[in-house]
Amino acid sequence: MARCVRAKARLRPSRSLTPAAVPARVGPAAALMASLAVGGAWAQAPAAASTTQSSALPEVKVQATAESEPRDSLRVNRSGIGKGDQALRDIPQSVTVVTERLMDDRNLDDFREVLRTTAGVTFQAGETGEEDIRLRGFSLLQAGDIYIDGRRDPGLQERDTFNLERIEVLKGSASMLFGRGSTGGVVNQVSKRPFLMNRHEVNVSAGSGGDWRVTGDFNLLTGPDAALRINTVVHQAERWGAEIDKKGIAPTYNWGIGTADEFQVGLYHLEYDNKPLYNHPWFLIDGKIKPSLPAKNYYGLDSDYNKGRSTYGSFMHIHRFGGGAELKTALQHGRFERDLWASVIRFAGAASQPGGVAVTPENLGPETVLTRTGKGRVGVSDITTLQSDFSNSFQALGVRHSVIAGVEFTREDALRNNSAAGPARPNTTVGTPNDGASIDDTRVIPMNEFDVRNISLYAQDTVELTTALKLVGGLRVDRFKADFRDTAGNSFTMKDILWSPRVGLLFQPNDWSSYHVSYGTSYNTSADTYMHTINAALTNPANARVLNTPPEKSRNIELGGKFDLLDNRLWVSSALFYSEKYNERNTDPDSPQDLLSGKRHATGVDLDVAGRITPKWEAFLSYTWIPSAKIDRSNVTTGNAQRQGDRPGLTPKHMASLWTTYRVLPPLRVGAGLNHRGKQNPEGNRAVTAASFTTLDLMAEYAFNEALSLKVNVNNATDKLYADSLYRGFYAPGAPRTIQATLKAVF
Repeated sequence: MARCVRAKARLRPSRSLTPAAVPARVGPAAALMASLAVGGAWAQAPAAASTTQSSALPEVKVQATAESEPRDSLRVNRSGIGKGDQALRDIPQSVTVVTERLMDDRNLDDFREVLRTTAGVTFQAGETGEEDIRLRGFSLLQAGDIYIDGRRDPGLQERDTFNLERIEVLKGSASMLFGRGSTGGVVNQVSKRPFLMNRHEVNVSAGSGGDWRVTGDFNLLTGPDAALRINTVVHQAERWGAEIDKKGIAPTYNWGIGTADEFQVGLYHLEYDNKPLYNHPWFLIDGKIKPSLPAKNYYGLDSDYNKGRSTYGSFMHIHRFGGGAELKTALQHGRFERDLWASVIRFAGAASQPGGVAVTPENLGPETVLTRTGKGRVGVSDITTLQSDFSNSFQALGVRHSVIAGVEFTREDALRNNSAAGPARPNTTVGTPNDGASIDDTRVIPMNEFDVRNISLYAQDTVELTTALKLVGGLRVDRFKADFRDTAGNSFTMKDILWSPRVGLLFQPNDWSSYHVSYGTSYNTSADTYMHTINAALTNPANARVLNTPPEKSRNIELGGKFDLLDNRLWVSSALFYSEKYNERNTDPDSPQDLLSGKRHATGVDLDVAGRITPKWEAFLSYTWIPSAKIDRSNVTTGNAQRQGDRPGLTPKHMASLWTTYRVLPPLRVGAGLNHRGKQNPEGNRAVTAASFTTLDLMAEYAFNEALSLKVNVNNATDKLYADSLYRGFYAPGAPRTIQATLKAVF
């Protein structure tokens, strides 16, 4: 029998911070010209480390775990996103890193807010409420390209930054590293880990819309090589009707830090009970979207909700053999639940409007009638991941090798219902936002069931051909199996054996510059979105192929350079890329099945700058330019759906995020930032275009002493009204102007 769930109670969340270390290195500014030649560029601006943190957090050196960058920096020079701990200069692909310092400076409390400040990322406002994140125009969320500490993190959840040290975005195909998905790239969230000192931090924030948030970050030294770290969050806001109510806790205990055998156990729990501002209706004027209503106006029902919880436990063991060899094994198991019940807001037809006249920008007024249509989506995922990775460097056949190899097992048991709308909803009017209307949630929701199992083997070798030239080569094989069972009791099994190669060449003539060329592949199985309709395929044998369509395939070619400038204070990375999905699923016009007949590409430039330009001036820039993007092959020939020759939806030419801070006085630091996204179409609607937009954020921070500081943020300072997330027939507005004050205490 198919399982059912009944719509149930509500939930909540919170946030936190970290310590310091020290940078060092050398590199001439002339490399900046080389970087721009490789990719295209801007310049940028900076910030300085908080007086509070630099003096309250003395340098601590911990054997094998000492950090090469301070935790209050806008830049890093090492990452684990390429499997194993690697210098960014040794990863032959574009990588953008949003550090904890940047998240704190800009008050980026939500995972999606972080990605909105990362160039190349756009958002589709999903029809069933699942906001689909795009990178270079390719879906991340539907393909499962969100990770936590290198382990797959299901799309079906809310994410908060309270337990994150940084967020890393690896751009371009990367199935050799991560398996299925990763056409546009992957996003890896790096959790906070215990460190060997006593340090605690509490942040209390209050702001517009009745918004308040408290986070705690408590690190306790429990022994010479052991520490406990606990991060907590409570966040509540009225936000003019689109309420936030969440709470979370994440304790982690490490022992044997830096020794031959290091262990870590952790627990993460976040629960939330929010009210979603699902969408606003638009006006279309000559095919251009005109936002219609104030961004803060909430027209959903008081009974609407987006609630759920994420809970997982993890265990990790690192064995260091000596001589640089290391075996890291990690086990994680968790449950992720989400229940969304929301209102789709549209203008009522002419017959329901005052005077029987259709709505236009000219006659829009307080009495204009809005309809509310129900949308519901329920999902539960139980995910178990076991990974074991071995890394070592050694001399063989006259050259030096740096090998990374591993095995990974993942199992996901999922329940889904993407169409649980419920009873009819009452209308409202433009002049009565947040009117308090509600309906009873009496739904009994049948659930489709999915059981996905994947086992992977991979190996990569970086061979030092000369002191300046390195060859990178890797291969991964995945055995993928998925079982489906729908609400009528029909079942289906699909299997795939998938190979993913990766090659790259690194030229590193000195310690401050690195040039790369690389080729990587990716694939997306037809099971990635859990969206199969089994009934029709089983009752009509001619449709059966829809269930077992082979994977889509993609490739990425990249040429770029990475540079440490200004005595290792400023990181600059630039690359030319060509991303192509050449085996894309299309619907057969003659039958309800999928064909691998589509093809699309995106060609452009990535530029990243991060670090300190002077002791008082810091900056972060993320910029993506995609001058060429096209649907190269498609069988769509009629209607408004995108056709061959069109630019793909959600792929603007220009995307940029700039953040800069300056220490005006020893206790006073000010900052400003810009977010820009060029004009774009919704996915699947060639007749509609959303205008480009630029928003301005401001910040000022004053340190009263070494332990106490006050920061004020003004986001969207000009109160710009713009379409942030797009769907074929509606948009979700970007956040209105908000002001937030944060008091931070370190002890």
